[in-house]
Amino acid sequence: MIDNIEITTSAQNHIAKVLQKDNARYFRITVMGGGCAGFQYKFDFENSKNHDDILIKTNKIEVLIDNLSLEFIKSSKIDYVHELIGSSFRITNPQASSSCGCGTSFSV
Repeated sequence: MIDNIEITTSAQNHIAKVLQKDNARYFRITVMGGGCAGFQYKFDFENSKNHDDILIKTNKIEVLIDNLSLEFIKSSKIDYVHELIGSSFRITNPQASSSCGCGTSFSV
């Protein structure tokens, strides 16, 4: 765990399936300006690592987070949940002072 970022087993299993299906090596998490609450999470699957990326390795997957994004999601829990309305990644971020109903946008 880097900067206390937890990636649940459910999230790791889902990411591993998509990585294999898409023939990708990394799962990338980026925090961008925008969204209905000020910042939003962006998730990508890719094969290249940038010079400023932090690599988080688990037994199943490798996750990339750039230095700037890492500051916004330190101590977060990344989960993949199945609900009646669909399945999605959910980030529990203790730094977020509020978030929107969609769960992908937050403010600090």
